[in-house]
Amino acid sequence: MSVAAVRRWSAKHRRRSRNVGGSIQEISLSQRLKTLWLLKAIGTTSVITVFFLLYLYLLKNPIFPITEMPLTALDRMIGFQPSALVFYVSLWVYVGLPPALIETRRQLVNYGWAVGTLCLVGLAIFLVWPTAVPPPNIDWDRYPGFGFLKGIDDAGNAFPSLHVATAIYSAIWLERLLRDMGRGAVIRILSWAWCIGIVYSALATKQHVAVDALAGAVLGMTGAALSLQPCVGIVSGTLDYRPSRST
Repeated sequence: MSVAAVRRWSAKHRRRSRNVGGSIQEISLSQRLKTLWLLKAIGTTSVITVFFLLYLYLLKNPIFPITEMPLTALDRMIGFQPSALVFYVSLWVYVGLPPALIETRRQLVNYGWAVGTLCLVGLAIFLVWPTAVPPPNIDWDRYPGFGFLKGIDDAGNAFPSLHVATAIYSAIWLERLLRDMGRGAVIRILSWAWCIGIVYSALATKQHVAVDALAGAVLGMTGAALSLQPCVGIVSGTLDYRPSRST
């Protein structure tokens, strides 16, 4: 089957879904959530657990001097906002959405190796160049909600911000998946708004500075671009993989 044939099939499928209303989209969502659910659950939990173990080890045991990241005008403009903590911790829900919506093992593997590589690149940078944000002039005792955060995610391992990187990576994948499911602009805009809120919260909670966030955004976009490259969706907006030569 040629790439052109796959694109024609995808366009026909999307038109048919729109013609019959929302029922196909709802069934598709249910099927996506059920497909490979055990593998998704175990894989997502395992990746997050292994990542945090390595992250915390490097955070507590730097082998090189720690570099303090510079503040920019943007960092001075964005003040500390305790309410941003909600968006900050919501990342761990947001990153679980793309794998939950993936419908094939091949897509899931493609997503997994790329996000794993993204995290390994970040961890390698933390290993050879440990960084931290400048200590803010904040009395953390006044904000008990930050006690737990500071206990597990102190403001070290700053550059690049993997918080931002994984948020951007997830947002790009969600955009492709939601388009593939025929979802409209509203839910896709809400997804991007959630992502932007997470990125903003990294600065507003003073966990990161602007330079960290910029590097994280570049890392996340690079990982997403590489992981989606085999997809016809780069042009057509779907996630239908190109068939192999044997087909």
